[in-house]
Amino acid sequence: MSPLEPSPPIRLLLCDDHAVVRAGLRALLSSTDGMEVVGEAGSGEEALALAARVRPDVVLMDLQLGGGMDGVTATRRLSSGGAEGSGSAGPRVLVLTMFDTDADITRAIEAGATGYLLKAERPEELFAAIRDAASGRTALSAPVADRVLAQMRSPRPALSERERDILRQLALGLGNREIARALFISEATVKTHLGRIYAKLGVDTRAGAVAVAGERRLLP
Repeated sequence: MSPLEPSPPIRLLLCDDHAVVRAGLRALLSSTDGMEVVGEAGSGEEALALAARVRPDVVLMDLQLGGGMDGVTATRRLSSGGAEGSGSAGPRVLVLTMFDTDADITRAIEAGATGYLLKAERPEELFAAIRDAASGRTALSAPVADRVLAQMRSPRPALSERERDILRQLALGLGNREIARALFISEATVKTHLGRIYAKLGVDTRAGAVAVAGERRLLP
């Protein structure tokens, strides 16, 4: 390419299960120099199939996608070149979400996301993050960067053996009463351990605890 020729636009794939959000993003990005929206997906499965066909440079990925494959799983598949029918390296994935919990951030980054942006950011911040992601540079919203640094400076304590036992029961779908019976402890003790597990993993739900435990290989 001649130095006088303009760089090709950044090819973008939007993945969000809300059609109105996708329409707004498409309108915003299509009017921006140097960017081209080449596809829209409403699910993780659709994003994988589309990415194989349109070969985007960057995928804007929401984390909560309703039923089916979630945004973290789709991010991992895309980042590893796992799009259906694709034999090449995957696109950069820039998470664009409303959620900034420690668990969501950790799972997305471990899955290979190049950046993590909140939907509350100004358009200029989104444009800059897309350009950074396309160039392979990490792009994080300021609140997200603060959380990442806080986690690095204050690593969460390791789970005790009893907490791991309870996590394993959670992964089997057992309720508090069933866990208490299986481990020969009281329901009150189960609740106490669950509170500690949630705090250590940075989550506030049973499903979140199981998901993070799986990501960090805390389960057998």
